[in-house]
Amino acid sequence: MKPLLQLSDKGIYCALGDFFIDPWQPVKKALITHAHSDHLKAGHQFYLLHNNGVNIAKYRLNNIGKVEGIGFNQPIAINGVEVTYFPAGHIIGSAQIRVAANNQTWVVSGDYKTEPDGLTTPFEPVKCTHFVTESTFGLPIFRWKAQQHIFQQINNWWLENKAQGKTTILAGYALGKAQRLLSGLNTNIGKIYTHGAIENVVDIFRNSNFQFPDTIRVTPEIAKKDYVGNLVLTTPSSLNSSWMKKFQPYSTGIASGWMNLRGAKRRRSVDRGFVLSDHCDWAQLNDSIKATCAEFIYVTHGYTQIFTKWLNEQGYKAKVLETEFGEVNETEDVE
Repeated sequence: MKPLLQLSDKGIYCALGDFFIDPWQPVKKALITHAHSDHLKAGHQFYLLHNNGVNIAKYRLNNIGKVEGIGFNQPIAINGVEVTYFPAGHIIGSAQIRVAANNQTWVVSGDYKTEPDGLTTPFEPVKCTHFVTESTFGLPIFRWKAQQHIFQQINNWWLENKAQGKTTILAGYALGKAQRLLSGLNTNIGKIYTHGAIENVVDIFRNSNFQFPDTIRVTPEIAKKDYVGNLVLTTPSSLNSSWMKKFQPYSTGIASGWMNLRGAKRRRSVDRGFVLSDHCDWAQLNDSIKATCAEFIYVTHGYTQIFTKWLNEQGYKAKVLETEFGEVNETEDVE
């Protein structure tokens, strides 16, 4: 039987439904798992995302292309193929896409996280015959602690910096990580200032009725003394740039799953590294795949060869799916 989904030079393609999932080359109809730049590409004629991802997608696409929304657990038919979006728990608006026809059920998970964070719609395992999984942290060395423990570390560090008369500079990706950090910061310690790229994204979610602590956009008019004892939430790419001079003296930190790797903090040239990821760790990946009851597993985006070999040893029929969703790289500003 011909597979319902196949890999093409433009992306994962459903010939029966005539649509693509997270395509990396321009197509007529693109079903998108989430709005990170390695999954949401410009140039498509039509985009379908979960409702919570529509406004951020329009912003990132400069309102070019037709963008529509869909709710979770609401099946629709596209040329006779049943399509349903399910929560992925990765960032706000992230989804797994279930595609069913001809006695085949495929789930393309995009990126996913199973630990509830109180912000995104929690991950929901979806039964299927074929499961496309990421493997960003698909090695046994990656084991996450509960996010509340990490937020306690971050807030304690902020308190220490304040006592020393320093500004706290915390870096996280503008879409996803920054909103999660905001939801866990203790605003009783001080004010939160934001890099413009982060404030732009937060404003979009605020306009969609998501609640975050008050923030102040960093501008040239703000006096240097006003930052002392407070926290500046910025992007990883701004660290060690000339933009940072206005905050001296400061202490720098970054929140990322990559901080689990020895030497990652040093390579990023930051004072503190906090292991907070919007992806599954090793155990969570394995548990999620088992929960799907899928026989066929397709591995993308990460430690693909190693994780695929492991899955085959566990009795799955697994193989690498060579997509363009990015490589394993702790210096990338996409997570």
